[in-house]
Amino acid sequence: MTLILEARAVTKRFGGLLANDGISLSLGDTPGQVTSVIGPNGAGKSTFFKILAGYAAPSSGSVHLFGEDVTGMKPHRIAARGMVRTFQETTIFPQLTALEHVSLAHQLHRQSGDLPAFLDTRHARRDETRLNEEALAVLELLDIGRIAHEVAQNLPHGFLRLLGMAMGLAAKPKVLLLDEPYAGLNPEETARAVELTRRIAGQGVSILLVEHDMKAVMSISDYIHVLYFGKKIAAGTPQQIRDNPEVIEAYLGKEDEELGI
Repeated sequence: MTLILEARAVTKRFGGLLANDGISLSLGDTPGQVTSVIGPNGAGKSTFFKILAGYAAPSSGSVHLFGEDVTGMKPHRIAARGMVRTFQETTIFPQLTALEHVSLAHQLHRQSGDLPAFLDTRHARRDETRLNEEALAVLELLDIGRIAHEVAQNLPHGFLRLLGMAMGLAAKPKVLLLDEPYAGLNPEETARAVELTRRIAGQGVSILLVEHDMKAVMSISDYIHVLYFGKKIAAGTPQQIRDNPEVIEAYLGKEDEELGI
């Protein structure tokens, strides 16, 4: 059995600070599942995500993608192997349209080289047309095709979050790491984003999600891992996590209704 993504005893130290302490998890071997990583602020979630995607190297432990050891590999090489990460804050070019942003994210699959593109050859123009068509299809999949020609600086926050998801999807990932995709969204926007996340998973994309919105996490996740001060303290289905006393203790002091557990 080849696992889609597996972290083996991942540890990260920053001097005397132990950000990740022997974290192991996997996405199993079934595509299209949504797996979430949750935990209070300072639990080590962001550091762990950076290690998975190649933006940081672990102090020890390893990361395997479809059986291949990708530990410490550069992000663009990991992306070429099928795993792409989005970010908490969508980085935009204010004057570019939504379509142009997603087309740029498609460059990983460009067929013509830099010189033909610079010379504006017929092959390069055909390639550019194909990329634009595929980019529009991604926007349509996420129900935001109507903003294709809107410049990014005019888009409200909710649409920028969806644009970030679209840019990640444009790289044609097999595994998509979503870093707090629902942050700053109102309840209606969150519900829509959750639905669209499920739609992405329905395309056979395995999703690993870091998110603070517990109600969203509980509604969308097939499986959940809980981090607390750098250690994994629990793992299970949403119902198992709701009933786990260690998880409740980790969030002690917050109302159950607030946590969604």
